[in-house]
Amino acid sequence: MNGPVTSGSGQVPVLECIGVERRFGGLVAVSGVDLRLEKGEIFGLVGPNGSGKTTLTNAITGFYPPQKGKILLGGRDITGTAPHKVAGMGVARTFQNLALFNGMSVLDNILLGRHIHMNPGVIRTALYWWLARPQEIANREVVEEVIDFLQLESIRHELVDGIPIGLKKRVELARALVAEPHLLILDEPMAGMNQEEKEYMARFILDARAERGVSVLLIEHHMDVIIGICDRMLALNYGEMIASGIPREVIKNPRVIEAYIGGAHGE
Repeated sequence: MNGPVTSGSGQVPVLECIGVERRFGGLVAVSGVDLRLEKGEIFGLVGPNGSGKTTLTNAITGFYPPQKGKILLGGRDITGTAPHKVAGMGVARTFQNLALFNGMSVLDNILLGRHIHMNPGVIRTALYWWLARPQEIANREVVEEVIDFLQLESIRHELVDGIPIGLKKRVELARALVAEPHLLILDEPMAGMNQEEKEYMARFILDARAERGVSVLLIEHHMDVIIGICDRMLALNYGEMIASGIPREVIKNPRVIEAYIGGAHGE
């Protein structure tokens, strides 16, 4: 690296993907993808099933490192960095398929999001009242604030197994936010929601950006959501970029229209 690459405003992008390619055997999942997410942006990533959205997300977070290209976080090359180290650099995510722990309460699921800020150890446990307890109190204060922020007080002690999917998605967002990330990656956070639940989630995402200073990479199928809350967007199809820019302009692109109308292929 020759140092951080700055944007036109002089700021280093929060996230930058340069020529990213990821293959699985002979299958090219993503190829030549460029993405630039500026600080404070909500950036939409769209495409039909199988277009490479989740693969790109997994490349960014270290689960499936790209075979070609670079991924920069705050100007720092993190290509191939292990997922737990990427998380430690201020990246939190939610998953397309819910990754909550059944049999545990809403509160306990959210507390798990604080793990990167905890320092467990035999000595700390033995000296709990002097060392570990102050840390536990501080972590719980963050969790309580996020529970209040996302209006989850009424279900805090319920098992996640029994709550509606809209609330489950909100719990997963809470677990990501308690990690206090700089970059929040949301993989289809509104899947399975009704219109009212989608509107609530959209408002929470906007508030998280405004009040908590996070930048957001939003992977989503609902174009009304992308248009409503995203500053810019990138459309993929068969792993390749087909359009990028302002959402209201991108959705008019003939290649994007064709991908959505004629591209209903499986993941």
